[in-house]
Amino acid sequence: MAAPVSKADVAPPRPYAHTVDEVVAALGTGPGGLSTEEAAARRDSVGPNELPEAKRTPVWLRFLSHFNDTLIFILLGAAAIKAVMADWLDVGVILAVAIINAVIGFVQEGRAEKALAGIRGMLSSHARVRRDGSWQNIAAVPGDVVSLSPGDKVPADLRLAQASSLRIDEAALTGESVPASKQTEPVDPDAGIGDRSSMAFSGTIVSAGQGRGIVTATGGRTEIGRIQELVGGAGTLTTPLTRQLDSFGKVLTLVILGMALVMMLIGRFAHGMPFGELVSATIGFAVAAIPEGLPALVTITLAIGVQQMARRRAITRKLPAVETLGSVTTVCSDKTGTLTKNEMTVRRMVTPLASYDVAGLGYEPEGAIERADGGSSAGGDLAALLAVADLCNDAHVVRGDEGWKLVGEPTEGALRVVAMKGGRSGEDDGVERVDVLPFDSENKFMATLNAGADGSRAILVKGAPDRLLDRSTRQRGSDGAEALDRRFWEDAVAELSGEGLRVLAAARKPARLDEVSIDDLEELEFLGLWGILDPPRPEAIEAIADCHHAGIRVKMITGDHAGTAVAISREMGLITGDAPRVLTGTELEALSQEKLKEVVRDVDVYARTSPEHKIRIVRALQSHGEVVAMTGDGVNDAPALTRADVGIAMGIKGTEATKEAAEIVLADDNFATIRSAIHEGRRIYDNLRKSVIFLLPTNGAQSLVILVAVVFGLALPLTPVQVLWVNMVTAVTLSLALAYEPAERGIMNRPPRAGGGSIISARELGFVLIVSVLIGGATLAAFAIVRATGSDMDGARTVAVSVLALGQLAFLLNCRFLGRSSLTPAVLRGNPVVWWSAGALIALQLVYTYVPFMNSLFESRPLAAQAWLLPLGFAVVIFFAVEGLKALRRRGASDALDANA
Repeated sequence: MAAPVSKADVAPPRPYAHTVDEVVAALGTGPGGLSTEEAAARRDSVGPNELPEAKRTPVWLRFLSHFNDTLIFILLGAAAIKAVMADWLDVGVILAVAIINAVIGFVQEGRAEKALAGIRGMLSSHARVRRDGSWQNIAAVPGDVVSLSPGDKVPADLRLAQASSLRIDEAALTGESVPASKQTEPVDPDAGIGDRSSMAFSGTIVSAGQGRGIVTATGGRTEIGRIQELVGGAGTLTTPLTRQLDSFGKVLTLVILGMALVMMLIGRFAHGMPFGELVSATIGFAVAAIPEGLPALVTITLAIGVQQMARRRAITRKLPAVETLGSVTTVCSDKTGTLTKNEMTVRRMVTPLASYDVAGLGYEPEGAIERADGGSSAGGDLAALLAVADLCNDAHVVRGDEGWKLVGEPTEGALRVVAMKGGRSGEDDGVERVDVLPFDSENKFMATLNAGADGSRAILVKGAPDRLLDRSTRQRGSDGAEALDRRFWEDAVAELSGEGLRVLAAARKPARLDEVSIDDLEELEFLGLWGILDPPRPEAIEAIADCHHAGIRVKMITGDHAGTAVAISREMGLITGDAPRVLTGTELEALSQEKLKEVVRDVDVYARTSPEHKIRIVRALQSHGEVVAMTGDGVNDAPALTRADVGIAMGIKGTEATKEAAEIVLADDNFATIRSAIHEGRRIYDNLRKSVIFLLPTNGAQSLVILVAVVFGLALPLTPVQVLWVNMVTAVTLSLALAYEPAERGIMNRPPRAGGGSIISARELGFVLIVSVLIGGATLAAFAIVRATGSDMDGARTVAVSVLALGQLAFLLNCRFLGRSSLTPAVLRGNPVVWWSAGALIALQLVYTYVPFMNSLFESRPLAAQAWLLPLGFAVVIFFAVEGLKALRRRGASDALDANA
C-alpha cells in the first residue's frame, strides 16, 4: 500500500489560478529542484508517473459471458434436445454455431480496456528534470522542475514558471486545431482546460518556444488520468439490435414451449398416444420450431455489412454497431477536421481602402481574390498586405502525391496560401530575410527584417490586431501614409470576429537595420486584416441536410470558442435564426444534470467543452431515449465515445485511445462518411429484418405440419432428418441472399426507427404466422394429394419436402419488397445473389431427390417429371397469396395513417 501523501507532495487546488511562488511554496521546491532523496520519498508516496491499470475480467469469464443470451440458450436447448434424440451430428453442428458466435464476440470485445491502454501509452515516463541542482533525463515527481523544448512530450501536469514564445499542441486533450500559447500569469479559477494558459498538460506536445514548469500532478492525478477514469466509468450500453433480439428470443421461447405443452395435452388426452411416442413427437416439434440458424444469420449478415461499409470508408470494430448506426437519432460531432477541412483558410481581407473576399478552400493555392464591392483589386493596399503574408511567415505548402500539404503551423499556412493566390511566391522576387523576431505569447506578434533587391529594408509584422494597433501611428491610404483611424479598424475586427473568423493584422516599417528588436516596433504603418477560418467541408453541408431529412439531429460539440462554433454551424445549416442557443463549458458547469436534460435537445452548438461535458451531454440525450452517435479524435473524446451508443473515431488524425474506444473508425475523417454509414446501417437493418421474416416461416411451417399431424392423429409428413435437411438447405442458400439487397427507396427520408421492442413487430409476427400456415398448409395438402394417388410414404414425403423448399423460394421473392408489391420487374433485378441462391437451392433439391445415397440417408425417392408440377404449382400459389396479404397490410397501414391524420 502506498504511503500517505505528505503536504509537500500536493499542489494547491487549481494551481493555474495561483502564482508560481504559491505553487512552489506548496510543493516545497528548492532553487536547485528536488534532491534525490526527496524525489524518491515522493515517488514512494504518490507512486510512479504511470496511469493505473484497470482490473481485468478473467479471460474465461469474458468468453463464457458471450453465451449469456436468450438466442444462445435456444441453441443450447436445441442441442440438448438433439442429444436426447441421439442425433449427434446435429448436436455438433448446433454447438459449433454457438461456439463460433461466442468466439466472434470475444475477439471483437475489449474496447474499453484497449482504450485505457491507448491512453496509458500517451504518457512520457522521462523528461529533462532539475534534480540535485543539475539537469537529468529521469522520471518526474510532484515538485520537480521540468524543462520544455520544441518536440518534447509534456511528462506531467505542470504549472509554468517560465514561458518564452511557448506554444503547445493540445489538440488531443482539448480539440483545438491551433497550438495554445502559454504564459505564466494565473488565470481565472473557473477557466476550462483550453483556457488554462498557465498550465502544460501531460501527454501534449511542445510545438514552439521554451519553458519551465513545476510538476503539480503525475500519473492518475493528471488531466489525462482523469480522462482515463472517465473512460473506465463511462459504461457501455446494449445496442438496439441486442435488446430487440433478446426480446424476440424470449417471446419465441415462450411461444414454442406453450405450443409444445398444448400439443402434448391434445395428443395425450384427445388421441391417447403412447407417452414415449408423444415425447418423441414433441421433441421433433421443438426442433422444427427453434430457429437455430438465427444467431448465425444475424452474425453473418452483420459481417457482410462490415465489408460493405468498409467500401464506404467506415471501418467497423464491433459487429452490432453496423446495425446500431441505422437507428441513430442524434449525431454529436466534433468540428475540426470532421465538419471542417482542418485546413485554415483566409476568407476575408480588409485594407484601409477596401474589403476583399477570397475564394478556394484549404491549402490548394487556387481561388480568386475579389473586392467585395466589385471594384478593381490591383491596388497597392492589397499587394502590401500580401507581401507580409508571404514574407513574415515560416510555413510552406508543397504539392505531394495526394495534393497540397502544409509544413508548419495552420495559421501561417493560410497566410502563405493567400499570398500564392495573389501571385506571390517569396522565392523569385529577390527579397531576403535578414533577421526575425519570433512569435511570443506575451507580445502576440512576429516580425521579420527583410531586404529587397534594390537595397531597401523593411520590418514586416503580423499578429494580434490590438497589439499592432497599439504600436501603429499611420495606415496605408490611397495617396500613401495617412493618420491611423483606430475606430475603423476596431469596427472591422468586431465584424470579422462576429462572423467567427480568427483575425490577424499586418503592419510594416521602413528601416536601415541589421537586426530587429521589440524596441524597433514603434510607429508602424498599419496595412490591414486577415479573417481566417477552418472552412466547412462542402460534402458535410450536404450530409447534414440529408441527416435532417432523415429525422436525425446533428449537434456540434467543440473546444473552440462560441463565436467560431456559431459561424461554422450557421454556414453548415446546423442552426438558423438570429439568436441561436449556444451552451459553453462554463454554462454547462452551472447546470445540474436535470437542468441539462431539460435543454439538451434544444441546443445544437456546444463550445469550449471538456471531456466531462461531453459525457454529460451524451447521457442527457440518452435519458430521452435518443440513440447517440459521438465522433471524436482526441483522447479527451474517448470517455464520450465509450458512453455513446455508437462511438465514431477519426482514422487519420485520431489518437489510438480514441480509435480503441470507438465502434466505427472513419478512414477519411469526413462527416459525409457518417451519413453514408447511417444509410448503410439502415439498409443492413432492413435486410436483417427481411432475413428474419423470411427465415421464421420455414420453422413455422415445419412445426405446424408436425403439430397438425399430432393433433389430428395423422402420419408425420416429415421425419426429423427431413426437417434438418430443409433447415440446412435454406440456411446455406436462401437465408443470406437478402443481406445483399440494395437500399429501399427513400431510406433516408424516413425517421429513425423507435428503439426497444422486438426485431419484428406484433403485426409482422402475425404476417409470419399466416405465411407459415400458407406454406405448412400447402405442404400438408401436397402430402395428402400424393398419398391419395396411391404413392408410398417416401414419395409423398419427398414431394412435401419439395413444396417446403420451393415455397420458401417463392416467399424469398415476396420478402425482397416487404413494404411494396413484388409484382414488378424490379423483383427480377438489383440483387443477383437471389438468383445464385435460387440456382443452388434447386441443384441441392435435385441431388436430394435423385442421388441414391441421399435417398438412403434422408428416406427420399426419385420423382417423375410430372410430379414436380405439384410443388411448382403450390409455390406459385404461395407467391400470389402472400402478395395479396401484403396488399391488405399496405391498405391497413394506409387506413391507419388516414385515421391518425
